[in-house]
Amino acid sequence: MTDAILTLNAGSSSLKFSLFEVAGGDLVRRADGEIEGIGVAPRFAAHADGQAAAEKTWPAGAQLAQEDFLAEVLSWADDQIGADRLAAVGHRIVHGGAEFVAPIRLDAVSLAKLDALSPLAPLHQPHNLAAVRAVAKVRPEITQVGCFDTAFHHGHAPEVYRFGLPRAWEAQGVRRYGFHGLSYEFIAGRMRELDPQLAGGRMIVAHLGAGASLCAIANGASVDTTMGLTALDGLVMSTRCGALDPGVILYLEQAHGLGAEAIEDLLYRRSGLLGVSQISGDMRTLLASADPRAKDAIDLFAFRIVREIGALAASMGGLDGLVFTAGIGERSPDIRRLVCERLGWLGLAVDEAANQAGSGRISPVGAARSVWAVPTDEEQMIARHTNDVLAAAA
Repeated sequence: MTDAILTLNAGSSSLKFSLFEVAGGDLVRRADGEIEGIGVAPRFAAHADGQAAAEKTWPAGAQLAQEDFLAEVLSWADDQIGADRLAAVGHRIVHGGAEFVAPIRLDAVSLAKLDALSPLAPLHQPHNLAAVRAVAKVRPEITQVGCFDTAFHHGHAPEVYRFGLPRAWEAQGVRRYGFHGLSYEFIAGRMRELDPQLAGGRMIVAHLGAGASLCAIANGASVDTTMGLTALDGLVMSTRCGALDPGVILYLEQAHGLGAEAIEDLLYRRSGLLGVSQISGDMRTLLASADPRAKDAIDLFAFRIVREIGALAASMGGLDGLVFTAGIGERSPDIRRLVCERLGWLGLAVDEAANQAGSGRISPVGAARSVWAVPTDEEQMIARHTNDVLAAAA
């Protein structure tokens, strides 16, 4: 009888999950699903092999705790694989700080330390950890493993992670960490299969979704990235502002009397594409809109990506290729085109037919520098890391 691993990615209003079988050392994906609309009108949906496998809805406004939803997911997993086969639950945890640089088995001590990092990832960390505690209530016997989005960037040079602040603050953990590491780690491995030469060279990966960042990867290792201490830094995102003159914060506080909570709400939830367009934080909506404010937001999004690609190329001393991934990066030929049109000076371009197809290499045949569109799979990385932790403990 083979074991199985459940992966969880918990957010404020959704819970994404995947189920993997461990077969002969390989991981076989059995099913994926999501509970969306948590706190409003929750809906459970799972699918396997592209077909609906389960569905359930709750009344609008249903007063349900996190453990109620986790109990539903765990019960569904038992139905899929049979009772007593679930070996572990692996979690995406956004911030690991300076201490957690590799996947670990979660316990009360590690959870307390990870709680302390919640102010650095307020949109994600509390929900990630709430899911861990909910599973512990429902199934206390199950091993739980934390996989950290910051871990892939561990090992950056001091000049990359250091701020220009007194060293005492660095000793307190105030430094650049970077995020989306599980996605970047997957793409680095996937590119070894698709284009070993590029994977062994200097590539920039653009993880473009509701949260967006870039990572400079040289010979498979993260060299630099656009996010910093928090997931606010770097690119303009769906509702997050990206890199900002710190004087803006002082101005908002001193001239307009905004407190910490109001500033947090402004920067995390009301800025970015939503704030600039005043229409939506969803790129699909903006691309379909004729409103000039939508174009303003799209142009800013593309400009900031292009500018940061130039900076990351400088960090690596050159560039051999560019990889687009995540929701916008994988599915928006318009954004890929807008970005590459502005990067001709770096030798980057797209073949429009390949760009519209949107999978694999999308640069012209014979181009000196390649451009790719490659789906990411953070759940696969979580499952791999969780299986490795189990194997090490065996």
